[in-house]
This record gives sequence, C-alpha cells and structure tokens, in this order.
Amino acid sequence: MPRIFDFGGREVERSLTVAGLRQLKGSGRHVAQVTAETAEEAAAAEAAGIEMVVCRGSNVVRVREGSRRVFVTAAIGFAEAITGDEILRAGFAAVTAGADAVITGRSPDMVRLLAKEQVPVMGHLGLVPRKSTWVGGMRAVGKTAEEAMELWDRFRQLEDAGAFAVECEVIAAPVMAEINRRTSLVTVSLGSVSDADVIFLFTSDICGESARLPPSCAGLGRSQTPAGSDPAGTDRRSGAVPPGCRDGRFSGAT
Repeated sequence: MPRIFDFGGREVERSLTVAGLRQLKGSGRHVAQVTAETAEEAAAAEAAGIEMVVCRGSNVVRVREGSRRVFVTAAIGFAEAITGDEILRAGFAAVTAGADAVITGRSPDMVRLLAKEQVPVMGHLGLVPRKSTWVGGMRAVGKTAEEAMELWDRFRQLEDAGAFAVECEVIAAPVMAEINRRTSLVTVSLGSVSDADVIFLFTSDICGESARLPPSCAGLGRSQTPAGSDPAGTDRRSGAVPPGCRDGRFSGAT
C-alpha cells in the first residue's frame, strides 16, 4: 500500500494515489467508489474493500476518523464557494483536513485555479442535477450526435484546465465508451454503465435506503452479492446491475 505525505503534512498509507488512478487508464481494471459522510460509513467502505469514497468538504475530518486508507474526494458545495478565492480556500481546507482530491461542477476556470496549486481536481460532466434545466430535466446526456460532440468538448476543456478526473453522470453508454477510450481523465461512472475507470454508487442506494430508486433496485448491493460478502466491491467494479437500474440511476444511459 502506498505511503505518502498528505496535504496536511501527515505520513499516511492510502489504498490509491492520483498516480495510481491514472495508471488505471487502458489497464482494463476498475475500482469502486461510494459515498460516506460519517466515520461508520467510511469504516464500512474500507472493510468492504472499497478503494474510494466521496463526501462533503465539511465532513472530511469525520470520514477520516473511520478510515485512514481510502482515497477521499471532498465535494466543494455549489453555493458555499463562489469566487476564485473562496474556491481556493475551500479546496485547501478540504485537502489539509485529509482529503486526497476535491470535486466541483464549476467552470474550467475554477478547476484551473485549484490545479495550478497542484490540488487534485475532479470535474463533473453529463447530467449535473443542479444544472439539469439546461438539458430539459433528469435524463441521460449524449444521445444525439450534437450533444455527444458538445460533451466531448467539455471533457477536453477539463483536460486543458488540469483536472485529473471527472465524474461522468448518466452519459449514454456508447458515448461514454468512446470518450473513455480517448480522454486522459480518470473517468468515474455514476449511472454511465461500466466503460469507465471507477464505478460509483451512493451508499444509500446500495443499502436500499433511497426513495428515488424503483423497487427492483432497492437493496442493490445485497441483491447482487451473497450474504456476508462485500456489498459493493465485485459487482460495482464489473458494472453488473439489474436491468432498469444502471448503477442506481436511469435506464436511459443505455
């Protein structure tokens, strides 16, 4: 397991590093990511063999109490950091508290501010729920040639801005597969099926606690694995999900 100094100056072991994630490209290997907002959820993720978790920036310290080893990405709140100075302050606060990276759905200009300081940044493309008015609602993105090309251009903008990864939410499967082969970004699939480097699912979806899932998808992790085995590891990495669930989001991605 790699040993690094984190951004807070602590010598730590990590299940993954940014360099290790970049080495996934073209390897055919996947890793898994889930949400964690508490020490208990982070500890459960590590125990299940999950390599990555994502949490709110304000919960990094709590998550690190549960796991010192998982790769933690901290979400910078959409409204909590508006200006460039605020984005930098929020990003540095998250990584010095113990996060390994930050995620933001903000513009490439904001991504560039963080990347210039070597803060690892993950962008967010495809269906960004808070911006869903621009695509007419909660739906798969990239199902027309025009939309697919616009999406590819956004990937290139993130690359140019210095992001190392991107959350790919509900992107049409054929488009996701083509983009994943061409982009240098580490791709994190949320509802974009398995043609990505990281397979991501909400912990509440795995545990059947989400009201937004259809009944066939509730308890997704338990329905996919034998009792007592890891609830999200093997099947999350393979992208194997029941028909109509597609990683706990929308069947429209296929």
